[in-house]
Amino acid sequence: MKFEFPLQKGKWIKRYKRFMVDLKRPDGTELTVHSANTGSMKNCFVEDGDAWYWDSKNEKRKYPHSLELTQTPSGHIACINTSRPNYLAVEAIENSTVTELQDYTQLKTEVRYGDEKSRIDILLTGGEKDIYVEVKNTTLLESTLDGEPNKQGSTDEGVGYFPDSVSDRASKHLRELMRMAELGHRAVIFFCVNHTGIKQVKPADHIDKLYGQLLREAKEKGVEILAYGSYISEDEIYLKDKIPVIL
Repeated sequence: MKFEFPLQKGKWIKRYKRFMVDLKRPDGTELTVHSANTGSMKNCFVEDGDAWYWDSKNEKRKYPHSLELTQTPSGHIACINTSRPNYLAVEAIENSTVTELQDYTQLKTEVRYGDEKSRIDILLTGGEKDIYVEVKNTTLLESTLDGEPNKQGSTDEGVGYFPDSVSDRASKHLRELMRMAELGHRAVIFFCVNHTGIKQVKPADHIDKLYGQLLREAKEKGVEILAYGSYISEDEIYLKDKIPVIL
């Protein structure tokens, strides 16, 4: 997808109140931009690092500028706009980039389902089986050493983790997907990797042990696990290729 508005570059100053980020523009003035990402954004930004934002031109918004991309401590680029992953996944399915998810005639988004009153990100119907797809934004890059996070901070191995903080909601989604698999549908957890340095994905057992346990259980019960990496530039972002998920 092409970015709707041209991206502008600033320098990272600070993040606060979850939604607010202060940037310094090339002319030295400071600007407060809105961030759609309410998560930890761990390892996604660095003080005085580059950050890209866009101007919505909406005068009714208190903060009309929105944060889109960030330079990471490892020198890579991450898309931290959490409104993007679902759109990217839909685009990649519709243009046949995601070859595993082509058996359908109709695609719907945000469909209510499950015992725990969830909404599935993408529902594909009309094929041999209905396909329930839960999309997860993946931007945490950490290196590992003997199975544990490398405290020295090296990121040479390109190991991406999900989640980046304890997430009861993510665990609930895995339970819902397991139930769909039990009912005979296809159920898919889809890691949308919006970080140019991530080359493989692992569950973040060191952050959310329960999620890692549930992800492995889900695979045993027939839930499919996919991860696709993104191409990111100042003009566009799109999913380009499948990357391995290591459990």
